[in-house]
Amino acid sequence: MDKIKVVIIGAGLRGANTYGKYLEKYPDICEIIGVVEPKKERRDLFKQRYNIEDKYVFEKLEDFFKYEKIADAVIIANNDDGHYEPTKIALEKGYHILLEKPMANTLDKIIHLDELCDEYKDRVFMVSHVLRYTPFFNKLKEIVQSKELGDLISIQHNENIGYWHFAHSFTRGNWRNSSDTSPLILAKSCHDMDILLYLAGSKCKKVSAFGELSYFKGDNFKEEMGENCFSCKVEENCPYSAKKIYLNNKRDINYAVHMNPTEENLNEILQKGPYGRCVYKCDNNVVDNMVSILQFENNITATFNLSAFTKDCNRTIKLMFSHGEVGGSLMENTIRIKVFGKDEDTVINIDTDASGHGGGDATLLKDFLYAIKENSLDRVKSSAKNSVDSHIMAFAAEYARISDEVVYIDEFFENAIDTTNQIENTIF
Repeated sequence: MDKIKVVIIGAGLRGANTYGKYLEKYPDICEIIGVVEPKKERRDLFKQRYNIEDKYVFEKLEDFFKYEKIADAVIIANNDDGHYEPTKIALEKGYHILLEKPMANTLDKIIHLDELCDEYKDRVFMVSHVLRYTPFFNKLKEIVQSKELGDLISIQHNENIGYWHFAHSFTRGNWRNSSDTSPLILAKSCHDMDILLYLAGSKCKKVSAFGELSYFKGDNFKEEMGENCFSCKVEENCPYSAKKIYLNNKRDINYAVHMNPTEENLNEILQKGPYGRCVYKCDNNVVDNMVSILQFENNITATFNLSAFTKDCNRTIKLMFSHGEVGGSLMENTIRIKVFGKDEDTVINIDTDASGHGGGDATLLKDFLYAIKENSLDRVKSSAKNSVDSHIMAFAAEYARISDEVVYIDEFFENAIDTTNQIENTIF
């Protein structure tokens, strides 16, 4: 086939700086021909960067979808609450889709997307569960499948969000309030639910969960503090200071604060914008720590620890087998194997490229493109159909946390379907 034509919906940090950036690596396979983005500055920058024709630069989704079909594929990377509608319409119009996680921010929309997967089986419809594409987690999967350490019995998995990342995204930023976006375990950790499913090789049977917003709240605001870090008397001693997080570091998140994150621009916008607010004076409500306990249908058990209170942004894991244990760090890309009865451990250093998520971002995009080019759905590891289960797990864990119950996944899903059908019958 000719070059794959791609339209990107949402030219923010993921749409422009991740997907756009890595698509540039495949100029012989694809070209970006359009963009949908409500913010003019982002639209203009994206248009200039990819030399997009004016007629394919859209402010609103409805303007883009007025066309019957102008490309082969869309990458949907707008806000979480805006994922469902463009996905549904794009499938109906015949597009292949790469959808940023989470697939949707409500359970009924997840159910509808599950139904659409069955209806449009001829489309490449992927979700950006990039952990399945990392050399690190694929090596762990290889170890599990080899049976060299016996049967996998239990998993301990940790999503170490990082204190500065949590302050940016989930206290000051776009994902701070579950009413506007989604619960933390869905927004941040449907990735992790998915990788637990991948490693366990089985659907989840039941889950319980505990956690709350423990620290980033008004109770911890003191008299000498300021509502903005630039007017705070104790800012110098605060690790959550916006000055420290943005001005003292050159991180990708700075592009979420300002499109051109020079020191001057950051100084100005932090003094009047949301990212300069005191972390104890924000309108956030998502939990800052959460522990989930899971049992899979094949009787493998797992604990998943989600926490804001870590120095590094990293995923760490331990797999416990009948004849040994395996531990690893995604950030360090190392795996340590301990075989029972042997004194020496085996350390594996994983080779990977420099792309985000431990090499997963670039590999996922490559898989998406080649699945379209070769018309090969079998090569896709993170199909939307597979990804539904991880989202159901995340919603079930959140329900378990709030209700203080053990939630059985099948019953939870069936009840959700019944409720969705009742609502639709009432409306229509």
